[in-house]
Amino acid sequence: MKIDRPTDGQPVIATDRFVLRPPRRSDAGLLALFAGDRRVAEATRSIPHPLPPGAAEAFIARATAPGRAEDVWVLDGSAHGSAEVLGVISLKRMDRAQSEIGYWVAPAFWNTGLASEAVRALVAANPNGDRTLFAEVFQDNPRSARVLTNAGFEYLGDAETFSVARNARVPTWTYSRRQA
Repeated sequence: MKIDRPTDGQPVIATDRFVLRPPRRSDAGLLALFAGDRRVAEATRSIPHPLPPGAAEAFIARATAPGRAEDVWVLDGSAHGSAEVLGVISLKRMDRAQSEIGYWVAPAFWNTGLASEAVRALVAANPNGDRTLFAEVFQDNPRSARVLTNAGFEYLGDAETFSVARNARVPTWTYSRRQA
């Protein structure tokens, strides 16, 4: 894994099949296409379905704004002959050297190990210098839970959170991982 840190402080992290890089305006079309898929939206807390016009552009503006509370990376496979946008992974900063990790992969790339590779790369890079990482997944998404446990996350307990796409509270499993 190779890590390059640009001047804005958010590193570009290279893996064997893609790079994790900050989003850019040119990603808006593919982000809208993939995030607009009901299966992706319903696997997240915050993506609405249907995706309103301009939502991808607004997401990119928030993700690249100075002083943001969350760092977002696009899984970019273009250097390896794949799509320029394969999915998204993020770290939302919390207090006391903690962050919450979130991710989604476009349905065309499901079951290829991309989410596992992205989570492992971000955990290894630990760009925020976190002592603890947290994550939650919906209980009807056991594959996403497996991504976390395979990356060394431990189950903490059950909870629930609101999903915008589902317009409902959804049961979740919560995980944590202590960093070395």
